[in-house]
Amino acid sequence: MKAAGLTVAGDDHPICPVMVGEAPMAVELKRGIYVVAFSYPVVPKGAARVRVQLSAAHTPDDVTRAVNAFADVAREIGLVKKST
Repeated sequence: MKAAGLTVAGDDHPICPVMVGEAPMAVELKRGIYVVAFSYPVVPKGAARVRVQLSAAHTPDDVTRAVNAFADVAREIGLVKKST
């Protein structure tokens, strides 16, 4: 996800908070994949995030599908720049 231009908090941990900044974006990023969005007052204003959790049950294809979905939606909503 970092390679796609998303900000992922923490390293080497199965829980990966993807930082989205604003709550409406957190809700939109849930499309197609089950994740949990956190926004104010759970986290500071402007620090909304989508909590992604990996497990041993996820296949490499599952992970690729999730990363691609996040990257696509992030580009669509302007969270990251579209590649040329």
